[in-house]
Amino acid sequence: MEAVNPSSSRLFVSCAVDAKDDLEERFDRCFQLLQKLTSGLSEKESNDVLNSTISKDPRCHDEICIGLMVAVLLDPQSAAKSYRDLTLIARDGMNTVVQNLTQIAVERFSKLSEVVWHQLLWFTRELIRNSVNGVDILCWNVLRNISGGDVSPRNLAVAEYMLDVFMEYRAWLDKNSFLVASVVYTYLRLIDDHGGNHTQALAPLRQKEVTFTVSLLREKFNDCLVIGRDLVRLLQNVARIPEFESLWKDVYHNPKVLSPNFTGLDRFFLNKLLFYNSFTGVQQLMQTRTSRRFLQSRLTPDMEKKIVFLTSNVRFGNHKRYQDWFQRQYLNTPESQSLRCDLIRFIVGVIHPTNELLCSDIIPRWAVIGWLLTTCTSTVAAANAKLALFYDWLFFEPEKDNIMNIEPAILVMFHSMRSHPAVTATLLDFLVKIIPNFYPALSEKVQAGIFASLKTILDKRVLPNLNPIFDNPKLDRELRVSVREKFKEFCAPIGADGNVKHEDFPHPSHPVLMDCSPVPISPSNNHDEPAFSDEDEEDVPLATKVKLKKSEDKKDNIEDAMAALEDDMRTELENLKSNDNETQCEAMERLVQLIIDDNADEETAPLLATCLCSVLRDQFENKLLPSDPLDENIEESIEKPLFVMFRNFAQMQDGNQNPRPLVQVLVEMSEKEPKVGYFLLYFLKASNLDGLKTVSSVSVLYEQYCKAMEKDLVNILLADMKLCQEDDRTLFVWLVPEVYQLFPSATQNNTELLHLLLEVVDANQMQLLICLVLQSKLVIFNTDTLVNVLKESLNWETFEQCCFWHLIEAHNIPVDDLMPILPELDFLKHAEALSSVMLFLKQERPSVDLLKNILIRTAKSTDFFVVSIMQYWIQDYEDKVADMVAGLLNKLSSSSPNKRKRGAGNKGPGPPSMEQILAHLDQLRIVSKHNPKFFLLDSMQRALQQVLATCTETQKKKFTDLLALAEELSPRGSGTGGRGTRKAASTAKSQSRTRPIPIPSESSEDSSEEEEIIKPKQAKKRKKATVVESD
Repeated sequence: MEAVNPSSSRLFVSCAVDAKDDLEERFDRCFQLLQKLTSGLSEKESNDVLNSTISKDPRCHDEICIGLMVAVLLDPQSAAKSYRDLTLIARDGMNTVVQNLTQIAVERFSKLSEVVWHQLLWFTRELIRNSVNGVDILCWNVLRNISGGDVSPRNLAVAEYMLDVFMEYRAWLDKNSFLVASVVYTYLRLIDDHGGNHTQALAPLRQKEVTFTVSLLREKFNDCLVIGRDLVRLLQNVARIPEFESLWKDVYHNPKVLSPNFTGLDRFFLNKLLFYNSFTGVQQLMQTRTSRRFLQSRLTPDMEKKIVFLTSNVRFGNHKRYQDWFQRQYLNTPESQSLRCDLIRFIVGVIHPTNELLCSDIIPRWAVIGWLLTTCTSTVAAANAKLALFYDWLFFEPEKDNIMNIEPAILVMFHSMRSHPAVTATLLDFLVKIIPNFYPALSEKVQAGIFASLKTILDKRVLPNLNPIFDNPKLDRELRVSVREKFKEFCAPIGADGNVKHEDFPHPSHPVLMDCSPVPISPSNNHDEPAFSDEDEEDVPLATKVKLKKSEDKKDNIEDAMAALEDDMRTELENLKSNDNETQCEAMERLVQLIIDDNADEETAPLLATCLCSVLRDQFENKLLPSDPLDENIEESIEKPLFVMFRNFAQMQDGNQNPRPLVQVLVEMSEKEPKVGYFLLYFLKASNLDGLKTVSSVSVLYEQYCKAMEKDLVNILLADMKLCQEDDRTLFVWLVPEVYQLFPSATQNNTELLHLLLEVVDANQMQLLICLVLQSKLVIFNTDTLVNVLKESLNWETFEQCCFWHLIEAHNIPVDDLMPILPELDFLKHAEALSSVMLFLKQERPSVDLLKNILIRTAKSTDFFVVSIMQYWIQDYEDKVADMVAGLLNKLSSSSPNKRKRGAGNKGPGPPSMEQILAHLDQLRIVSKHNPKFFLLDSMQRALQQVLATCTETQKKKFTDLLALAEELSPRGSGTGGRGTRKAASTAKSQSRTRPIPIPSESSEDSSEEEEIIKPKQAKKRKKATVVESD
C-alpha cells in the first residue's frame, strides 16, 4: 500500500494561520497508523496485518476504519481498492465510517477540498450500492449542503451527482420513506432556482430534476404527505412547468389518483393501511404542519449555525455587523434572493426562543425577519417571503399549531410601524388579499385560519389589541378601509365623530411572555417604540429602551405607595431590599406581624402588594424548582421572603389569629403578579415532602386563597397551572401529582388540566407519572364522566393521545367503561384511540356484551377493527365465539320486530342488527377466505341456514357469498339423507366440531321437514349459549 503524505494532502481547505483541530488531527493520526501498519507490504500481507491487529486489540478497529476512510477521500486512484479493504476489515457494518462521514457532511462540507468532496460523494454512492445501514442519514446531510439560491458550479455539481445516485438506486430510495420526502422537498426547491435567467444553461439538469421529482410524487405520494403544508408552497412555485401543471390538475380534481392502487384483501393489513392514508386534497395538506426537519433541511449547516447564533447570542444594537456579514456571505447575488424564504420559514418554524431569551436583550426574531424583508431586492422573492411569513396563519388551528409560528409576523408589523410603515402596509395588504386569492375554493377556511391566528395572538397576550396596526393613521386610508372590512371583529369601534376610538395599551416588550406589569403607552407616543435600526440611527438595544421607560414609571408608583404606608411598614420594606436572605426573611416576619396586628384594610393591602411585588421581583423571575430536586434542596428553596408569608398563612390555620388581612395582601399581589398562585402551590408541596400533613390541612390554604379572590377554585387552579406550564414545564410536571392529590374533585377527569400536562410531558416524566399511578399516589381518572374525557382526547396530538392511553391503562380502567366511545371512533381519523381499545380488548376473554359492543359498529371496507378482534379471539376461543355469534343471529332470526322493540329499553348495549352482524361476518369471510373453518362449525352453519331461511331478498343479494356457505351445505335431500341429518341434529351436543358435515339430501319434501325439525333443536342451542356467556 503506497504511502500518502498527509501534510501535503489535507482534507480541508484552510489558510496559513489555521491550525489543525481535533477532528483533523484524529483523521491524520488514524491515517498515519494505517500507513505504519501497511507500508511496504503487498495487498494480501496488508489485509493479514490489519486483521491481526484488530484481533489482538479491538480498540484499533475504529482507527483503522477511519484511516481507510481517509485514504478513500484523499486518493481517487486507489479509492476502489481502499473501499474494498474497508469492507473486508470493518466488523461493525461500516457504522464507524458512516458516522464520521456524516460528521464531515454536517460540520466541514463547505471546507472540503475539491478532490475530497468529489470523493465523499463517490463514497456515499458506494455505501448506497451496498445498502449500508445509516447511509440514509448521510444522504440527508449531504442534501442539506445543496444550498438554495446558489448556482455556483460546485453547488450544481453536488445537486446533479446526488440526483443521478437517487435515480440509479431508486429501489433503495423507495425503501426510505422519510428520505423520499426530503429528496422531493429539496429538489422542488432547487427546480425554482434552476430556471429564470439560467434556463438555457441549466435546462438539462432542470428537466432531469422535474422528471425525477414528478415520478416520486406520483409513485410515492403517501410518503410525501408527511411534508405537510410547505409541500403546497413549493409546488406553487413550479406550477407553470407542464409536468407539475398536470400534477396540480390531479391535486384539484382527482386527488385519490395520487395514492397507491388497492391490490385486494389478501395482504389486507399492509395494503389497506397504505391505501387508507390516501390523499383527499389541498386542505388535508394545508392542515398538516411541516416538520422542523424539512424546514431545517433547506439551510446548510453553516447557515443554520450562524442564524442560531444571531438569534440567541447577539444583543439588540450590536447586530448590524453580523447581519452585514451574513448578507455578504449568503445574500449577495441576484439568485440568492430566493434564499430569504428558506431563512424566514426556518426562523418562524424552528427557532422558538425560551422565556429567558425572550426576557433578555438578545435580538428578537421579528427584527431579523424585518431585516430580511427590507433588504430584499426582488419583487417575486419579496412576495414569496411574505407568503413564507404568513404561511402558518392560513390554516391555523390553536389546538394543533404553535403560537410561536404566528408571533413573528404580527410583531414585525407592530414594531415597523414607526420607522418602516411601508413594511407594515405591504404586509397588511398581503394579508387582506391572500384570503380570496390563495385558494378560492377554500377562502372561508383561509379566513377562519387567519381569524384564529389573530384571536390566539390576543388570547396569549402577544399584543393587547390590534388597533395600532389596523387603525394607524400612518396607513393609507384605502388600506385601512380594506382592513376594517376584512377584520372588523378586531378593529376598534368608530365614535360618533367618525374617528376611531384608540385605547391605551401595554407595549409588548417581549413577545408572548407578558408576566411583567405593563406601562400604558399611547399610540401617539411613537418616540418610545422600538424599530429596526437604520444606519443613521443610534443602535440602542430594544430591551434597554423598554426597561428604562418601565423602570422610571414603576419607580414613581412604588415611591408613592411607600409614602402612603405607615413608618413601621416602610422600614420593613426597606429591609427587604437587603442582599442577605436571612435579613430579608426576618424583615418579612415582622412585616407579616404588622399586617396582622394592624388588620390591613382595603386601602393598605393594594399599596403593600405593589411594594412587595416590586421588592420581590427577583424572586418571581428566578427559577423556582432546583435543578437537582432533592428534598434538602427543595426545602432550602422555600427559605425565602415570599414563602415566609405562606408559612405564616399556614400557621394561622392552627392558631387563633385571623388570616384574612394577610390573604387580602396575597390576593392583591396576585393581581399584579399572577405567579403568586402557583408559587403557593409549590410551597404546599415543598413544605409537606414527608407527607405527614393531611390532605385537607394542606388544601385548605389554597381554597381560602381562592375564596378570597371570589372566583371558582377550578378556574383559578387551571389559570395558575397554565401559567406555570408556560413559565417552567419541569416545575409544572413536578406539581401535577400534588395538585391531583389535593383537589381531586376539581382535577379528576378535567380535560384542560390533563391536556396541559400531556402537551409538555416527556418520556421520562411519563414513566414517573405511571409509577405514581401504580403506587396509588396519583389518580387522574374516575369512571363517572370518563366518556367526556375520551371524546375530548380525540382532538389531541398523536403523542398526547398515546400518553393519555398509557395513563388509562395504568389506572386499570375496566374495558366496559371504554365501550361507550367505540361507535364514535373512526378507523382512519382516530387511529391512536382505536388501536388502544383494540389492545384492551385483546387482553379480554370474549363475552356476549363485548361482542355486542364491537358488532354494533358500522361495517366499512376501510375498517378492520371488528375483524381483527374476532380473528384474535377465534384463535383461542373458536367454539365460544361461534356459539355467541350464532346465538345473536338465531335470536334476531326468530324474534319478531315487537320483541326486539321491547328489549331495546333494557340496560346495557342493545344487540346489533342483522345487517350489521352479516356485514362484519362477510368482512371476516373475505379476510379469512383461505381458511374458512370458523364458518364450517355446526353452530355457525345452523345459524347461517336459519338466516338464509328468514332474511329478505335484499339481504340475500347483498350477502350472497356469505350465505352461500350455508346454502351449499344446506340439506336438499332424499329420505335417507334427511333421516341421517335429523339424527345428526338431535345429537349435536355430544358431537365434536371436527365431525364431517352430513351429505345434503336431494328431496325437497325432506328438506322442508328438516327445517321444521331443526328449529326446536336450535332453541336448545340458544339455551346452551347462555351457559357459555356466563363463562
